[in-house]
Amino acid sequence: MLRLFIGLLCWAAITTVASSSYSGRGFTYRRSFNSTASPAHKWGFSSNPTYVVLATTKPSRRSQLLPMVINTWNFTDANAFAWRILQQSEGGLGQTRNAVVEGCTKCEQLQCDGTVGYGGSPDELGDTTLDALVMDGATMNVGAVAGLQGIKDAIQVARHVLERTSHTLLVGNSASEFAKSMGFRPETLVTPESKLMWQNWKAGNCQPNFWHDVHPNPRISCGPYEPQATPITHWKEDRARTEFQMGHKNHDTIGMIAIDVQQQIHVGTSTNGARFKIPGRVGDSPIPGAGGYADNEAGAAVATGDGDIMMRFLPTLLAVEAMRSGKTPGQAAEASVQRILKRHKDFSGAVIAVNRLGEYAAACYGMSEFPFMVSSPLQGTQMETVKCLAPLVDVTVVPLA
Repeated sequence: MLRLFIGLLCWAAITTVASSSYSGRGFTYRRSFNSTASPAHKWGFSSNPTYVVLATTKPSRRSQLLPMVINTWNFTDANAFAWRILQQSEGGLGQTRNAVVEGCTKCEQLQCDGTVGYGGSPDELGDTTLDALVMDGATMNVGAVAGLQGIKDAIQVARHVLERTSHTLLVGNSASEFAKSMGFRPETLVTPESKLMWQNWKAGNCQPNFWHDVHPNPRISCGPYEPQATPITHWKEDRARTEFQMGHKNHDTIGMIAIDVQQQIHVGTSTNGARFKIPGRVGDSPIPGAGGYADNEAGAAVATGDGDIMMRFLPTLLAVEAMRSGKTPGQAAEASVQRILKRHKDFSGAVIAVNRLGEYAAACYGMSEFPFMVSSPLQGTQMETVKCLAPLVDVTVVPLA
């Protein structure tokens, strides 16, 4: 009788509706009890009226977070394909590498937003080159390629670097020759669309571009450029240069994380880089700790945005290390973005952080909101968005007379 009475009291306490939340700049955590839900604590990440359940304190609920696949942007087909691969074994066991490689391959084939795969982001010569990475969170081994030419399957080649060599990163023509030796078929990465894009850029005096302090003036003309030896005249500089704006349609990456029920983690990235980049330029995507990072002991992170800036700060490594030190995924993602903002207030990009339990969050800056895709047993497959950090405003302090 006493046990029954205690049980009724516990049931009444659990079914009482209550909630609390913690809001950070760019993300929101919500902790809630709900009479219609399982009697457990539920953590949510939200940027709109609905929120995603991230984790619970109850093991039975927590287990429903894994396996999972999460990736940058609303690349739905890539996420769905990776999720299907992950589900080929119970709990995703042994499939996390296959999931990120095949998911990113799907994006390469679909030429996601023209920023992944062949036929997008031509460089100054009109050529498309590809960067990709695969990282194993159990061994910390990485396979990556950068500036890959004439081979469409960038992340598949990166997988071969991981599995068949002791190296981490192969670049340029040598990476292409390696791919051919592994059986990949060479083919052009240029399409009629990318060729027209390049021709229009040339016709517009090669604006925008990534040059400065060279001659002729890169603000008003195409190259070839030479180091600026003497001050150049300013007689034409009243013509406004179109500044290069990093964004969803001209410089993005698919970054994908897959975790199985035994907390085995793999990360994959793929991109065709910045549009009209200087030939030979490599961004953050194939650099471990920049475009992506995984460690089974702590979690994983992926990034997208202005790679030339992001790779200087290793934001995905920072996020994983922050989670290792006890920070939540939201706190970790925001901290890595804030580190960049200390030096670059015009930065644009986003970081997704996932801990080893499958709890996740994202932080972003330089855009109004950032979409990403998530698949897990608890919520199925769906797109989430996060409101980005508010623009930083420089305040000029005027001294009193």
